Amino acid sequence: MTEPLIYRSTPPSLLPMFGRALLPKSHKPGANTEIPELQAELLGVATDTPMLSRYLNVCGFKPGSTLPMTWPHILAFPLHLKLLTDKRFPLPLLGLVHLRNTITQHRPIQTGENLDIRVTLGNQQSTERGIEFDLITEARSAGRLIWEEVSTNLFRMATAESGKRKAQPPKLETYPFSESITAPENLGRRYGQVSGDRNPIHMHALSAKAFGFPRAIAHGMWSKARALSLLEQQADWQSGPVRVSCQFKKPLFLPGTAQLNWQTASDAWDYQLLNSKGDAPHLSGRIEWL
Repeated sequence: MTEPLIYRSTPPSLLPMFGRALLPKSHKPGANTEIPELQAELLGVATDTPMLSRYLNVCGFKPGSTLPMTWPHILAFPLHLKLLTDKRFPLPLLGLVHLRNTITQHRPIQTGENLDIRVTLGNQQSTERGIEFDLITEARSAGRLIWEEVSTNLFRMATAESGKRKAQPPKLETYPFSESITAPENLGRRYGQVSGDRNPIHMHALSAKAFGFPRAIAHGMWSKARALSLLEQQADWQSGPVRVSCQFKKPLFLPGTAQLNWQTASDAWDYQLLNSKGDAPHLSGRIEWL
């Protein structure tokens, strides 16, 4: 483990890191590429920032005395970007694919509560699709761990396993509850402004086409947050410690509509965000009360 980069109250500026994200790496990643366990900390960060109300609005959360469980991800984003643009990080940032995200909230976070946030790179694996690794984020209040997240990313790379026949995806289930979601054309720019994530694939159709997409696509973490904002409003939503996981599937093109589909049980819910026809998933996940 390398010595952590430490910031107090104020996160690192995003603008210089956007510039570094465009620079090519000095070495092409290969089978022997190793990701160092880099770490960064942001101490004493305020949770009630000027962007909070705009985040609530763009994701559909109701204002209240506690924060959305996805909000610490936004507070940690400058640390994520700092590690991914560090000169010791061997993979190009543009082109990384966000595969999975799991958030565990041990207790609700109060609006206005100050947090200490730590982000670590780790859990590197070689898979048939390339190199996978995790961004591991922890949030503490008064020294106590109250929130944690694992975001798994993929750098696509040809491997010995790449040519093998892929298994057929499991049959798509249909859940009993459903609600429609609308994603306007400017959603990527609105969410990018409040989250700091201005990846070109989300901003405009023209910039998305440069990366092989016919139109801009919604941020995966917006899709997760939008789903949670609706699920939390259901009458049988439970309070208390909770874990929310999801796997990102097909992109949601902008503008677009989607169907939030879910089923409930006493200790866990399953949910998925489907395309407008209801025959392909944008994401699927599970909510578990701990």
